[in-house]
Amino acid sequence: MKEAEAREVGTDGISETSRPRRLLRSMGALLAGLLAIVILSTATDSALHATGVYPPINERMSDKLFALATAYRIVFGIAGCYLAARLAPDRPMKHALILGIVGLVLSIAGAAAMWDAGPAWYSLAIIAIALPCAWVGGKLRLNQRRADR
Repeated sequence: MKEAEAREVGTDGISETSRPRRLLRSMGALLAGLLAIVILSTATDSALHATGVYPPINERMSDKLFALATAYRIVFGIAGCYLAARLAPDRPMKHALILGIVGLVLSIAGAAAMWDAGPAWYSLAIIAIALPCAWVGGKLRLNQRRADR
């Protein structure tokens, strides 16, 4: 390796010029996963309101309907964290878990802002599922990568 090339490669073997690109790819993976979760959840909520499954927005839903919302949020959380792991330039589980931490923070903020809008168990469940969904999404990606080898 030439001396100039040796100076450009960091101790972790990644060239200094590719670091910003990897960071952008990491941020893009996290943003794509977050957007997938938000868009899927919002679209499903809207469709269920529009079709009459959910009552009008100004009316409180039953506990069964909040359970339904929890169920599809689990699926969407796993899917979004899988997407972040799939798009990550490296360390897919780390990316999935970072998105899980973002989801945890957003869930806590949402619970604080909307505490009286639904049952307490729903707010607590949404907080509780953030990290397990992230782990499952990351694990699915790791298992897929192993199967591809």
